[in-house]
Amino acid sequence: MSVSADVSVSADVSADVDVSADVDVDVETNATGDGHADAHADPDAQRLLALRFEEHRSHLRAVAYRMLGSIGEAEDAVQEAWLRLSRTDVADVENLGGWLTTVVARLCLNGLRARATRREDSLDDRLDGVGPAPRMPDPVLAREGGVVDPEQEVLLADSVGLALLVVLESLAPAERLAFVLHDMFSVPFDEIALVIDKTPAATRQLASRARRRVQGQAPAPDPDLARQREAVSAFFAATRDGDFEALLSLLHPDVVLRSDGGVARAGQSVVLTGARIVGSQAALYSALAPFVRPVLVNGAAGVLCVVEDRLMSVMAFTVTGGRITAIDVLTDPDRLDLVDLGPLT
Repeated sequence: MSVSADVSVSADVSADVDVSADVDVDVETNATGDGHADAHADPDAQRLLALRFEEHRSHLRAVAYRMLGSIGEAEDAVQEAWLRLSRTDVADVENLGGWLTTVVARLCLNGLRARATRREDSLDDRLDGVGPAPRMPDPVLAREGGVVDPEQEVLLADSVGLALLVVLESLAPAERLAFVLHDMFSVPFDEIALVIDKTPAATRQLASRARRRVQGQAPAPDPDLARQREAVSAFFAATRDGDFEALLSLLHPDVVLRSDGGVARAGQSVVLTGARIVGSQAALYSALAPFVRPVLVNGAAGVLCVVEDRLMSVMAFTVTGGRITAIDVLTDPDRLDLVDLGPLT
């Protein structure tokens, strides 16, 4: 699943910084390594550097989104990469795209490690020792049959479905980086090894381990979008009609339903496995049916549940061989309130 096969990340760059900064491209000033503005900076050179950076922005956003599963954090990482570029003399850098990819990859790696630490602290606070349901990545939404926003189009490239991103959330940070850079962007292992401070052989093993987990837990969806939509429509028709057997026939025996309700709806954060267990929620699906609207979720058939003009949930379906193998649901109101329904309805 190669998105870009011409990326080298062999540049020696240190990017151990927080990815939360929101930095806009400023072509009027240049920051020196100590963070102060360089009064002698050439504005024309800065403008040229900004233009060169913009040529790589879409690619960098795609890398960061696949690494972090968060559109906002991906943007932060890309903006931080610009800040580092504006502070660095790159006159001798032959491959600026590779240099920037290295910066973004290390920023994302730091972000994933910080996230893992916070997750461990959260588990330590739980008396029952039971971990939370997987965090749902930010969905990339598009109107079915409509024009896709150019900035979103690169995020949707290569059909990186929500189910795959959910599985990536379960990987260790170094595993995720090795898999994303190699399998999705065709970066050689010896160059990835420099980013994660591993040998090429160890890096290859990390990617291989990640690949096995992805193949086992995130089967490739049917490429025919019409076939996907047919299965999703039949799913809601069966729930409306109360036809449990028809519903079961649409679900793969090992179907998994993952739901993320965030902090506000923590009780809705669950993982259910198996056709009968997932099908047992038919009454809930039936209640949602009158309010669902078709939409593309990360390029695949999905639905929005909209009640009185408020988005209540996003449901992504993975359809393989005509049967539903995964249902990923986001019901976190804090994240849903950020979705602009205008372009989607």
